[in-house]
Amino acid sequence: MKNWRLLNTEKNVICLMILFMVITACQQQKRMSDNIGLDPSIKKFNNITLEMSLKPFKQNDKEYIRYVCKSMFDQWNPLLKYCDTVSILLWTADGSEILDYSGDLNQPLEWGRYIGNPNTTHEVNSGPRELNLHTRAYTYMENTPSFNYGDLKYIVRTLKTIGEQITGKIIRVGETFDPGPEFAKSAFKYAKHPEICMANTMGAKSFVCCYARLNEDSGKYAAFPNGIPQGTSLGYYLGKQSQEMMKDIGFDYLWFSNGFGFGMETWNTIGAIYDSKVFHVDKMTDIRKKIIDFWTDFRKGCPDYRIETRGTNLSAGIDLARDGVDLKSIYTGPYDILPPPNSPWAALNGDFGLELAGYMSRISEIPDNRYLFRYYIHDPWWANSPWLDRYGREAHDIYLPMAVSRINSEGEITLPTHLNLLTVDDSYGNMPDQVPNEVIPHILQARRKSPDKAGPIVWLYPFDEYHENAFKKDPNRLEEIFYGDWFVIQAINDGFPINTVISTAGFISCMQKKSTVLNESILVTTVPEKGAEVEKELMRFVEKGGKVIVYGPATHASEDFLRFLNIKLTDPIDGLVTISLNSDFDNYIQPSLLHHNKDMSGGGIEVLVENLQPDTRILAKVSNHSVHRDVAVLRQSPDWKGGAICYVRGTNSASFKGGHLLSQDDMPRFFIGGSLMRYALGEIGYSIKYSKKELSRKNPINCISKNNNGYWFSGYVPDQTVEQSYKFPQGAPLFMGTETELKNGYSNYHMPKSWHKECRVFVEQKEGVVACHELAPVEYEINRKIGIYGLKGANVRIYPGKDETNYKAMPHNNHSPEKEVILESRKGTDFEGSYYEYKNITGQLVITW
Repeated sequence: MKNWRLLNTEKNVICLMILFMVITACQQQKRMSDNIGLDPSIKKFNNITLEMSLKPFKQNDKEYIRYVCKSMFDQWNPLLKYCDTVSILLWTADGSEILDYSGDLNQPLEWGRYIGNPNTTHEVNSGPRELNLHTRAYTYMENTPSFNYGDLKYIVRTLKTIGEQITGKIIRVGETFDPGPEFAKSAFKYAKHPEICMANTMGAKSFVCCYARLNEDSGKYAAFPNGIPQGTSLGYYLGKQSQEMMKDIGFDYLWFSNGFGFGMETWNTIGAIYDSKVFHVDKMTDIRKKIIDFWTDFRKGCPDYRIETRGTNLSAGIDLARDGVDLKSIYTGPYDILPPPNSPWAALNGDFGLELAGYMSRISEIPDNRYLFRYYIHDPWWANSPWLDRYGREAHDIYLPMAVSRINSEGEITLPTHLNLLTVDDSYGNMPDQVPNEVIPHILQARRKSPDKAGPIVWLYPFDEYHENAFKKDPNRLEEIFYGDWFVIQAINDGFPINTVISTAGFISCMQKKSTVLNESILVTTVPEKGAEVEKELMRFVEKGGKVIVYGPATHASEDFLRFLNIKLTDPIDGLVTISLNSDFDNYIQPSLLHHNKDMSGGGIEVLVENLQPDTRILAKVSNHSVHRDVAVLRQSPDWKGGAICYVRGTNSASFKGGHLLSQDDMPRFFIGGSLMRYALGEIGYSIKYSKKELSRKNPINCISKNNNGYWFSGYVPDQTVEQSYKFPQGAPLFMGTETELKNGYSNYHMPKSWHKECRVFVEQKEGVVACHELAPVEYEINRKIGIYGLKGANVRIYPGKDETNYKAMPHNNHSPEKEVILESRKGTDFEGSYYEYKNITGQLVITW
């Protein structure tokens, strides 16, 4: 009998080995078949995350659960081919399922079955309909299913099994923790332990603060079977509970939602440090310690699981100044986190300045090479589906943030390694095919044309300097840090096309390694600190022919740098001032009144030109009665080999009037300080102007990136009545597939709400209607053919793809039986990049390669 059992065991082992080999072979075949159709020009993501709630599981039935999982993976598989790992982030509830977990898989699960806020005084499904969803919730369907923790374990296991079968890839499943009241009923937060709700994000004491401490609790919990001792840190409690629940259920990682772990007021302009009037510098050390202690305590309790984060709705500098968030220490600590992605402000209110500036500030320095882009398609809680309603099926919130790239300290262009999609299901638990069918092509096109070079404008973000000043050198400069990011936000919202970022430390490293990555870009940064290495490198960059715009207070600059700018410091002025520009700006009359609030702008205006000399131009000045100050100064020394440096003092034309964000000054009445950046850029050679009938009309947003030696323009147009005009050093850009009327050398366009256009042609021509269109190649070994029409004595510059094999230029298309005429093609050298130049062209020009 013993030998028979042994033989039977051996048979089982052999059968399992054969089964394993068959499964492995099937997965390998699946991967090979998937790879056949892959576009080699699309760089694969390390990971794509599909976020989902439990609402699609409308029946607690194993076959139905398998059906839902299969449907989801089938819908998104055309995108999932372009990644190495697939993750499913489950919005089970609000994270209270972690806090409440007792260790018993039969324990009933409170889950996110609601539309609206279930943690209010109004009962779910009760009260008059006129109560909004923030004050009362509904269940998303009648007779919602019940789940326990064992059912959740089955869902997690099924997601992994079905996902591996369909995609042939590794499947991870993540759990979520949210600090707010939005997603599920939470007796733990709002009845048992209201002491942890310290933030007023959605009303008084509505959000959990990461550095809260728990009162004593005699209940039984998985990691605390004898109850919670008085004063236990939330970080340690959440960590130990997470470790136990994730191990038991089969989760692979944890997502911190809505800024959890990054301060107290994670949505608001105000916070633990800034109260809307005063920066409480004396609290910085204590608040910083509390935040870092949270991360340390969490890791003591949960050492084994990766953390991914959503982050706050703001930027690194704003978080630092208003809420004491030491992002640098969180990044460099032993916490194994993925840095926060772009915030959802563009989805919610069209604030691309805040989304893009916040995104770039947080990826200027990162823990390793990983960072992510997150896109909102459905909202499973608040009865909206951004792709279908907030965006109106326009892809601006794909193309703009996916035009963002970061440059590392080696001078390499790095793109997001991770992509998150919130969520695959809507508020009613539906997963309409329309959304993946429409969204996937835009995401793949944006990835296909992602930046492979630094953009024309690069932000040198002072990540180290901000943290150094806030906690060590000079905490009294918090208002300057606060101002700096808000000013760039305002500039982006005015159309300033900045979408490449590198930290100042990364810039120094690149310069010392003699990297050429920034040679074709205009650098934008704060006025450097006296004696800092970045100051010396900026001056060397300009002296060798580079172009730089510096902004902000100059009070901490060295005498050498002030001389380099040809400016001097004097007594500051502030309040209501009159601004005057010394050359044309937009194609409408700007207001002449500027409100410079020194508390919102890092101090008063304190600069004058030192010496009136031929290499220095005052671009803009302000006056207060008989006193004037220079707020935009451009210097171009003949010794700098074409280099230039521009100083923009910068006014943050906004103030705090309540709510979550700053309120911009009244546009018809006041000049908006952020627009000086676009004005200064035009004086350096990259001119973007707007024409509009009314001053209150919002200006378009622009991002400009480079791919395969061409330029890609991406935009969002809040008001389509606003006309956009462009003229660059190479000439007026002609967008593929468009016609434009040239006026005074500018190309002019009325663009749709969302647009993403290729540009390989620049034209110097005063007037006339010019067109640029893709033509069918109809020639062997020719990939592209472009036709340009309407030229009148024009100088034309062409940027072909990097592979210029069989490049040629002709005065007309060669489809006709006429003898082919090929023009002489000569490489240009006067402007950036690799281009061909043709002079005094009239009629057509056809380019192939």
